[in-house]
Amino acid sequence: MPVLAGAQPFAHTGSSGVGVLLCHGFTGSPASMRPWGEHLAGEDFTVSIPLLPGHGTTWQEMNRTGWQDWYGCVRGELLGLLERCESVFVFGLSMGGTLTLRLAQEFGDRIDGIALVNASVLTLRKDAKLLPLLARLVPSVKGVSGDIAKPGVVEPAYTRTPVRAAASLAKLWALVRADLHRVTQPLLLLHSVVDHVVEPVNSRIIAEGVRSVNLTEVVLENSFHVATLDNDAPLIFDRSVEFVRSIRRAGEPV
Repeated sequence: MPVLAGAQPFAHTGSSGVGVLLCHGFTGSPASMRPWGEHLAGEDFTVSIPLLPGHGTTWQEMNRTGWQDWYGCVRGELLGLLERCESVFVFGLSMGGTLTLRLAQEFGDRIDGIALVNASVLTLRKDAKLLPLLARLVPSVKGVSGDIAKPGVVEPAYTRTPVRAAASLAKLWALVRADLHRVTQPLLLLHSVVDHVVEPVNSRIIAEGVRSVNLTEVVLENSFHVATLDNDAPLIFDRSVEFVRSIRRAGEPV
């Protein structure tokens, strides 16, 4: 199936020994992470931004996929980076943050550090409890893409939310929340003051649930949910590079 314009995967091979896997969000695509990836590539890092199964095509196609498919994709990319790079980091936006946490839970100290931008582990929306039922009755609902404060910026993403896929995401949230204590890697936790997609309580639950001794929290004052394309994008990019370099200098155990 043809991939939407701008939704193609991104990859760059650097020579610094550092590899970074970037995970995009639910109904989104590598387009939301590409500026971040290009910035990291400019630092001579090896970068991988895969296109998650069911994304970048049609929402109907996404309804044929679930969290195991998305996780299998990023897991395979991580294994590739672990073979090629001395140090490997995983960064994620929104559901990409959920996938990042799951990778951290599985791979432990093989991952040197993680960075999360408006990561999700639950939703407070009352209709979320009905997702298993709705998934059998309603194929899609209004989309959640494009929550960006910066004028004129458009996120290449679906305008509809595939309900079966959303029900699968809810199952992943439950697994990740239950295992937050298994996250011990250095963590850079970035979250927006105003986010119309992922409620602020998500970042608090993550911060309180993980066992990362090295945890740095950064508040994004001028961006909405898709902060990697928003006003605070340069801050995210710079802080993530500082994060990687500080861990590499310290040779810090995770």
